[in-house]
Amino acid sequence: MNLRKNVAKVLLVAGLAGTMFLTACNSKGDGGTAAAPSNSGTLKVGMECDYAPFNWTQTTEKNGYPIAAGGYAGGYDVEIAKKIAESMNKKLEIVKTEWNGLTPALTSGKIDLIIAGMSPTAERKETIDFSNTYYTSDLVIVVKKDSPYAKAKSLADFKGANITGQLNTFHYNVIDQIEGVNKSTALETFPAMIVALRSGKIDGYVSERPGALSATSANKDLTFVEFEKGKGFEASEEDTSISVGVKKGNDELLKKVNDALSKISEEERQSIMEEAVANQPLGE
Repeated sequence: MNLRKNVAKVLLVAGLAGTMFLTACNSKGDGGTAAAPSNSGTLKVGMECDYAPFNWTQTTEKNGYPIAAGGYAGGYDVEIAKKIAESMNKKLEIVKTEWNGLTPALTSGKIDLIIAGMSPTAERKETIDFSNTYYTSDLVIVVKKDSPYAKAKSLADFKGANITGQLNTFHYNVIDQIEGVNKSTALETFPAMIVALRSGKIDGYVSERPGALSATSANKDLTFVEFEKGKGFEASEEDTSISVGVKKGNDELLKKVNDALSKISEEERQSIMEEAVANQPLGE
């Protein structure tokens, strides 16, 4: 969810003016130069703040948390970050970072953790370590309600469709599983994919279910196709799960993160996600 970027503002414009959360699950500025490690009393967490319902940017404090550079962040990842910081008795600092800059920011010491709907893929594990899973989702395809693909039941129904996914995510890679599909150029953000979909440039895009819920909540002309087992995408558990990124070799911090996550029950995680979907400003 790789289970998949400012989403609150851009998606709202897409939904209201017709002009991604957003995207997790799995893959969207720059880490920049190395920075001094955060002081022992602060936990610096990097996220896009642009991938509802996992994380987004908003202008008000309600249901949000301050971003270091200004504004407020909300979403599932924010609530998980708050719980981890509280468990470690540290002050949370959210560092808004573009997707492709998250790993460089972590390895350079600019941030302590990545909590951004990132999946612990084998490729990423070569560079950074990951915590235990803190959310698991499934893959869907977002389409227009009046599209012939809205009634699709299987991947085979998307033969000939123009489908895309977010750049540098496994969402884009799984499109190859659709026989006869027209694999459109990957786009950098979920808001960009929504604009492309609503304008007719594409017929659909791959998303994790939470991100699709946010997109369809903000854009009433959109819907998403879910697949029964055996008729949808094949994906490994590591692709559809989401974990916290930790700098390689920092076993002490990794243990503390896992300890914090172990205190969050599955019921509470689902409740947090439901609240995130309800609270995201995109559908207001």
